[in-house]
Amino acid sequence: MDISVVVPLYNEAESLPELESWIARVMNEHGFSYEIIFVNDGSTDNSWEVISSLREHNPNVKGVSFRRNYGKSPALNTGFARASGDVVITMDADLQDSPDEIPELYRMIKEEKYDLVSGWKQKRYDPLSKTIPTKLFNATARKVSGIHNLHDFNCGLKAYRNKVVKHIEVYGDMHRYIPYLAKNAGFNRIGEKVVHHQARKYGTTKFGLDRFVNGYLDLATLWFTSRFGVKPMHFFGLLGSLMFFLGLIAVAIVGFGKLYNMHHGLPYILVTDSPYFYLSLTLMLLGSQLFLTGFVGELIVRNSDRRNEYEIEEEIGCLDSEK
Repeated sequence: MDISVVVPLYNEAESLPELESWIARVMNEHGFSYEIIFVNDGSTDNSWEVISSLREHNPNVKGVSFRRNYGKSPALNTGFARASGDVVITMDADLQDSPDEIPELYRMIKEEKYDLVSGWKQKRYDPLSKTIPTKLFNATARKVSGIHNLHDFNCGLKAYRNKVVKHIEVYGDMHRYIPYLAKNAGFNRIGEKVVHHQARKYGTTKFGLDRFVNGYLDLATLWFTSRFGVKPMHFFGLLGSLMFFLGLIAVAIVGFGKLYNMHHGLPYILVTDSPYFYLSLTLMLLGSQLFLTGFVGELIVRNSDRRNEYEIEEEIGCLDSEK
């Protein structure tokens, strides 16, 4: 099969018939074999009934329905698990992503050998309250991830080699950082294509401003786990050691300062009357706790089944059966 189109949705019953018809027209015009996987994320309208009706008229339509609303990331992950096309396309169900972009996205994956191609809605039909935070968010994501050629990490319109979606796990709200997840999994050929953005035709947006706060927290989590997920002592141990020794040096300075003043007959105060003494002790305690946190983290990693799990691209003459 050439293409799998994965469409996560929540209360988009009005747009689904038009979207399915549009995708089918594009696929037929270009002679693609395809499937459309609608993932109904616990919609409270009749989205699932619409999907079932579309399936009756188009056997290429497939569907998965969650019992309740879980979020876009679980919906995408579920669609990825079921996608069988050589190229996997994701798009939102609100008709703001154009299926006319599919042929060029497919060509970039197959001919230019990209692992992932992300859309860039260079001209957006969104209010400033959404576009300005989006620019700040993407600038931060580029800096942290090191993927400097992407302008819009969270664009719903993306194309992937099938192998990419089978080797990444999209959880929580990590759909915003799928390019970063792909890079961490070893898929470094990441490209971008300017795509057409359309104004929403039906319904209302499902995202609020809280996604920007959550987005930064998720980015920090992803950065930490990618850098120190299997070596937590390198972070907690180093930070804890620095804090402990800074506190130890500060305590020594306070103590030697008192001894110096006593020896030279200068005024002095009790060590316990100095606020610097308690600040020093606090640093030493926090440093010890951070160091122990790293130590416990290492014990957890050591007992994890995935501590030595690596992605192997190819092998020659090293099959287990030959050993």
